[in-house]
Amino acid sequence: MNLVIHAVNFDADIKLRDHIQNKLEKLTTFYDNIIESEVFLKVDSNQSIKDKIVEMKIHIPGKTIFVSETTKSFEESIDLGLDTMARQIKKEKEKLRAY
Repeated sequence: MNLVIHAVNFDADIKLRDHIQNKLEKLTTFYDNIIESEVFLKVDSNQSIKDKIVEMKIHIPGKTIFVSETTKSFEESIDLGLDTMARQIKKEKEKLRAY
């Protein structure tokens, strides 16, 4: 699985990049044919409290799955996004088994 991490308007530290990589590798337990993963990290500075936005795209054969989460920390956004991503991947895998 190819992983690309985009930190928009800031530099993500190694600890955050490692956290993302470790969490995304767990998705291969649900579906082992993931082609590419893209993660976009953004900081929403429109509010007085800066929210962290994580957008994830997973490319599997014939489909792209997209998830976006906004919380107070990147780690929490990643964890919530991966829970949603796992559910969507399981649903796609069930559709493939139905055929």
